[in-house]
Amino acid sequence: MEKIDQLDRKILQIITQNARMPFKDVAEICGVSRAAIHQRVQRLIDIDVITGSGYTVNPKMLGFQMCAYIGITLERGSMYKEVVKELENIPEIVESQYTLGSYTILIKVYAKNDEHLMELLNGKIQEIPGVATTETLTSLDQRIKRTIPIE
Repeated sequence: MEKIDQLDRKILQIITQNARMPFKDVAEICGVSRAAIHQRVQRLIDIDVITGSGYTVNPKMLGFQMCAYIGITLERGSMYKEVVKELENIPEIVESQYTLGSYTILIKVYAKNDEHLMELLNGKIQEIPGVATTETLTSLDQRIKRTIPIE
């Protein structure tokens, strides 16, 4: 893994707070050229320090009123890859984690309403071969959403 220096960290602090900030403004804050910022950011992308970019969409504005976390227990842990391939075909699932503990997989899903959530659970997720049980936690509110601190 390549090292990142203090300038890289400063750039990351700035762009993770405001990804729309022009490189010329980032360069001014950092006291370097715009070209240097562009090269640094491209290098951070190339070495997988920066792994994505884009806009965050508010699911509620698109009609998805419910957010739920679903713990999935598999019949056998070795079925993980096959089950995840099936979960990838359900667009309402926005995250999945392979976990230790009570569940084999923890997913985050958005649904339009409770009927839609039930359809996702009963008609899709629980129908996947290898899924033994599910447990659903409905999110009522999200107050914290951020990236890890960059020091």
